[in-house]
Amino acid sequence: MPQLPSLSRAFANLALPDAELDRLRELHFRDAGHGFDPFGLSPDHVAFGQAVVSPLYERYFRVKSFGHEGLPQTGPAVIAANHSGNIPIDGMMIWSDVLRNTRPPRVVRAIADHFVPSLPFIGTFFARGGMVGGSRGNAQTLLEAGELLLIFPEGTPGILKPFRDRYKLQRFREGHAEMAIRHGAPIVPVGVVGGEEQLPALFTSRRLGRMFGIPGVPIPAVPLPLPVRYYLYYGEPIAVHEEFSPEDADDPKVVRAVAGRVQAAVQALIQRGLAERPGVFA
Repeated sequence: MPQLPSLSRAFANLALPDAELDRLRELHFRDAGHGFDPFGLSPDHVAFGQAVVSPLYERYFRVKSFGHEGLPQTGPAVIAANHSGNIPIDGMMIWSDVLRNTRPPRVVRAIADHFVPSLPFIGTFFARGGMVGGSRGNAQTLLEAGELLLIFPEGTPGILKPFRDRYKLQRFREGHAEMAIRHGAPIVPVGVVGGEEQLPALFTSRRLGRMFGIPGVPIPAVPLPLPVRYYLYYGEPIAVHEEFSPEDADDPKVVRAVAGRVQAAVQALIQRGLAERPGVFA
């Protein structure tokens, strides 16, 4: 008796065009022996996630993507982007964009804050699509396996800053640079424009933040994200794997300098996007 497709795959079969389903079947996937990879990713759930995110990507946020041709098609790499918008819509848009614009399709492995994997249902849903908890061991294992990581080096300060400081980057943490140098992975800077206006906050609740073990939770001024237009600008990969040896990852000055280069590159991409976009909703 033929095995029935999972509910996730059945939904994807209904929602996605045949050409996209065929393309997703080429997805690189390290099966741990039970239909999931060691971190819980499932190809059926990737297809399901693309089916869910596509209407938001195509019709609600109407994403425009520039420079994705430079994304590494194979091997380890770190995507470093600015973080904004109070909820991780920016991560979902990058996830979908990379999946669409790599051949064969690559699932970007988003590195999430420590509390996200423990969220009921949401943590499992994100893990099935490729998200992993933000530990050094997880990132190291994925880079050694040749995976593509998505890291927001600003961390939670990026989404807690006041609306008046939108698109002003907070200081980049340096872990992404250290890991890229140590594991021979280029760093792809990405500037995200649009996310800062999608969900403006009235204030930040420290009390709610303590419940999740983070500094605070932004309280939005609107009940749902606004239909802003997202612009994703990918910069030229920073070839740290060619400039440095793995031992240089132990030099704080080298790591600090690379993190500064990445932050400057992301800020330049943001400024380009702000200058080029005709309006917040256009």
